[in-house]
Amino acid sequence: MTVWIIFLAAITIFLALDLGVFNKNPHVISSKEASQWTVLWVTLSFLFSGVLYLLYKHQYIANPTNLTPYQASIKYITGYLIELSLSADNIFVIAIIFSSFKIPQKFQHRVLFWGILGAIFFRGLMIFLGVALINKFDWITYVFGGFLIFTAIKMLFTNEESDFDPKDSKVYKFIGKIFPVKHEIHGQKFFIRENGINYVTPLFIALIVIELMDVLFAVDSVPAILAITADPFLVFSSNIFAILGLRSMYFFLANMLEKFSYIEYSLIAILTFVGIKMLLVHHFKFPEWVSLGFIAIALTAGVVISLQKNKNK
Repeated sequence: MTVWIIFLAAITIFLALDLGVFNKNPHVISSKEASQWTVLWVTLSFLFSGVLYLLYKHQYIANPTNLTPYQASIKYITGYLIELSLSADNIFVIAIIFSSFKIPQKFQHRVLFWGILGAIFFRGLMIFLGVALINKFDWITYVFGGFLIFTAIKMLFTNEESDFDPKDSKVYKFIGKIFPVKHEIHGQKFFIRENGINYVTPLFIALIVIELMDVLFAVDSVPAILAITADPFLVFSSNIFAILGLRSMYFFLANMLEKFSYIEYSLIAILTFVGIKMLLVHHFKFPEWVSLGFIAIALTAGVVISLQKNKNK
């Protein structure tokens, strides 16, 4: 448990520094600042694969699936890339939510910060539940695999994101029945009190909607990474690094999502591949380099084709 405690403590310390030092005062996150943080998080995420290699080499952490240090590092990178790629849809929905509730840019970071804390908790819960199910019931991999392929097909033939309106959601209506809602922004406050009555602000409603949307996205992403490995620490750490980098990626990519419209097809290809991998897990195992290579090629192809189509337009 020592490695788990150190890892969680390090994440806690950084989050405290993030809100208390780096972003103590609300401000608009510029593209330059967002790109710097994005590069930092991606770099740290890949460097962590080296840390994992040493942890598994010297047996400093439990190794329930008997992975070699090399396999652990590759599985972590593969899982991280899957989580990062699936974040593209999440970023799009977050942008819609902020736009719908008219959240000023300088307060968006605060909402995403608290959203991350909830995401870490719920992702951790779903990961350990998923790992427990896979370890107890071998057939659950077929359920996860079929679900991922179904999700890929659904993404191919529907475009729900463009029709999504947070203000029409059941969550928004439910919160309105429990708390009086103030429709005006009151700085970075989630709650205000006027005339003896406690109100929730648009920031709080946006936070709850984002939190629940992340849970829905986790329903896709957690089974996807469980197809790569059932090692709890690898699954959890790759998820955490992807989540921590999501905020900076949001501010960096939110205004450029239209330029990468073909990334959607990359995600469909990745989900389909991972679903097939889960369905065949008891009959044929893909080499680690095949999984990593396919994901890298799919993402690269989506970016290149998107840029080329925009250039032609």
